[in-house]
Amino acid sequence: MSTITNFNTLTEVATHFRKDLTGDNRPEKRLILFFAHNGTGKTRLSMEFKEMGKTINPPRDTLYFNAFTEDLFVWNNDLDNDTERVLTFNKDSAFFDGLQELEMETKIGSLFQNYVNLSFIIDYDNYTVVFSRSIINAEGNEETIDNIKISRGEENLFIWCFFLAICEVAIDQVNSEEDTGAYNWVKFIYIDDPISSLDENKAVAVACDLGNLIKREDNKIKTVVSTHHSLFFNVMFNELRRKVKNKSYYLHSKNTETYTLQDTGDVPFFHHIAIISQLKQVVASDNIYTHHFNTLRSILEKTASFFGYDKIDKCIHGLEDEVLFERALNLFSHGKYSIFDPREMGADNKDLFKRIFNGFLEKYEFYLPEIFNEETETVQE
Repeated sequence: MSTITNFNTLTEVATHFRKDLTGDNRPEKRLILFFAHNGTGKTRLSMEFKEMGKTINPPRDTLYFNAFTEDLFVWNNDLDNDTERVLTFNKDSAFFDGLQELEMETKIGSLFQNYVNLSFIIDYDNYTVVFSRSIINAEGNEETIDNIKISRGEENLFIWCFFLAICEVAIDQVNSEEDTGAYNWVKFIYIDDPISSLDENKAVAVACDLGNLIKREDNKIKTVVSTHHSLFFNVMFNELRRKVKNKSYYLHSKNTETYTLQDTGDVPFFHHIAIISQLKQVVASDNIYTHHFNTLRSILEKTASFFGYDKIDKCIHGLEDEVLFERALNLFSHGKYSIFDPREMGADNKDLFKRIFNGFLEKYEFYLPEIFNEETETVQE
């Protein structure tokens, strides 16, 4: 049975992670990988972990990537002339210490070119980045377009590659006998959700590149990686489980004050399984809202895709009242129901939702994570 631990605060979770990585929770680990839904507190947890390092190993010990890292980069779109568009980075941040001496363009470029066909130049005096793209023009000749505004996904990839290049420098400097490197203080790398705005192909590529960095034989830095992306989580898990001493978890927040951490064991569970578990709790509580039909349809679509069905109605085929169920799913899941404007269903629609959901579970008999079972015995740390 997987170990389930309850925590009262994110500070307690951060302490638990540090114990995993330093060996206080035997044996010592090199990597913590955990899955958590958006809104659980992943970014706040990364900051708790980072701030804790300032008291244990002052002035700091954690190189981190999260939403705050992305905010260090801001576009200047040249609103007056609309020609000189540059991505600026915050010169006051210690994150950028000593960059000019580290040949960062070469390091970043070797990573960035794996994802996109873009070129860039870093101006270290003005703390700006200029991007360009090569195209084939109407005459069939290659042409370079300078000062372009790149897409949000491309921007996220650039910032990610910037960070990954700094991680490579940190690993090299930690291994060096010299005590002069700008990043030789790094004991932990904490990465929170690195793949926002990316398609699944690039999510896999990012997971593989990060995995290669973590499993470097000369890597002495401990790492924490969090994600809400099930594919990324599973690629990372399978990439590293036999190559790096690690712990993988599922972090769940039952409310804004308590947190539950489950060890996933040797086989991590998928995002849609966790969603099914949450819907089971919704049904049990009878607090069923209109947007839950959208969630249920999403689960049926994933199940249909897994079995190779062309339509979701195959997932409810054979159930009593399947025609009524199909009509209800199409009607309610195509409405403009948002989790940001929750509206509780009427009694009849609640009953219909329960019948569809319970019939679906009886047909496929999913094994649901213990972390959602309120009767499961847990360990309080």
